[in-house]
Amino acid sequence: MSDKKVVIITGTSSGIGFCLAKLLVSKGYKVYGLSRRVVNENFESLQCDVTDEEKVKQCFEYVFNKEGKIDVLVNNAGMGISGAVEFIDSAQSKKLFDVNVNAVVSLCKIVIPYMKKNGGGRIVNISSVAGFIPIPFQTFYSMSKSAINSLTMCLKMELAPLNICVCGVMPGDTKTGFTNAREKILLNDGYGNRIEKSVSKMEKDEKNGVSADKVAKVVLKQIERKKPPVLVCVGANYKFIAFLQKILPRKIMLKIVNKIYG
Repeated sequence: MSDKKVVIITGTSSGIGFCLAKLLVSKGYKVYGLSRRVVNENFESLQCDVTDEEKVKQCFEYVFNKEGKIDVLVNNAGMGISGAVEFIDSAQSKKLFDVNVNAVVSLCKIVIPYMKKNGGGRIVNISSVAGFIPIPFQTFYSMSKSAINSLTMCLKMELAPLNICVCGVMPGDTKTGFTNAREKILLNDGYGNRIEKSVSKMEKDEKNGVSADKVAKVVLKQIERKKPPVLVCVGANYKFIAFLQKILPRKIMLKIVNKIYG
């Protein structure tokens, strides 16, 4: 059995997952990264599409057989779609939910038996501020991250007696390749230029957002804290927004968000 803590991270070919994998290696963790594209770095990169449940099972079995344990799972892989709900077809929304929600559920179900064998572990789900503040023209992404927040809170209660800690990290605007990778549906019949303006504002904020390294440091903190909060925002400004969301009437909060992105 490895004398280092063994971590599996999804979506490690770039962005937050890549930075987190490198950071954890530098802190003495044994890291396995799952991504569709293998990268040549100081962590072991395994080719895996997280929506392929059988392949995921094979990767987890490989890690457990090699290391004798799995201490931490970080569900980081995700995708985005922007556009009006009216124009996003069911195949596109299904793809997003398969990656952002169904795959995360599957990964948790696969890792829990391994952690039970170890006597405990930690699951960290990467969510988003959009999970509790709905963003117009990014509706399916907001829905998926809201689902991840609910999953995180439910699993925290279910798994606590098994010594498996579950928490979520909610970044806001982050400077990564996620911006360019987002699938954009710009059909705007009846919406004027609102969709284009909303997406442009979103992309500008992301390109000027916090670094993936900063988010990685917050994730590391949640991995190492004895009792992490169930959900934590990245950055003081987003923590303030989360506070406002709790105290302001929903009608007022939606007006503010709509003024920015609607």
